[in-house]
Amino acid sequence: MSYQDKDLTIRPITEKDLPKLWELIYKEEAPEWKKWDAPYFEHKHVPYDEFMWNKEHYVNQDKRWAIKVNGELIGTVSYYWEHEPSHWLEMGIGIYNPHFWSGGYGTRAIRLWISHLFNTMPIVRVGYTTWSGNERMIKVGEKLGMTMEGRMRKCRYYNGEYYDSIRMGILREEWESTDSWG
Repeated sequence: MSYQDKDLTIRPITEKDLPKLWELIYKEEAPEWKKWDAPYFEHKHVPYDEFMWNKEHYVNQDKRWAIKVNGELIGTVSYYWEHEPSHWLEMGIGIYNPHFWSGGYGTRAIRLWISHLFNTMPIVRVGYTTWSGNERMIKVGEKLGMTMEGRMRKCRYYNGEYYDSIRMGILREEWESTDSWG
């Protein structure tokens, strides 16, 4: 199973994706993408052999898929259960290659991922958490018709400054009533 929007595809991660995925996420001690993706949480370099030893956490998993543009792996979309018994699901995205930032790829990938989640799971809401320093992620949610459901003020500390934690979300009926889901 995969979904496509022009040159962008999301699909399950394969074993062939693993070397590039490791390079993008874990090769560097301080990758550029981490400055935007919850930089207040520590990023740990993972040696290649250790990453490959845990490959079953990535290959053909429902919870994390690859994002590819013209066949090049640029990131991942994912989800996790905040509280599975009540079907409270949160999603995430990582565009690890900076050359693909601010080009609409994240919005397109999340649009496909939200549609996939609503089409395959008995959930009534999809959301994500970001921080006020990542204005691009807030704009993505707004473009997709999401609501800012929560703003916890000055609870994220990064580089000597306090930032807000932001929760964005959309209900199934809101998603289905817009043209976002296509």
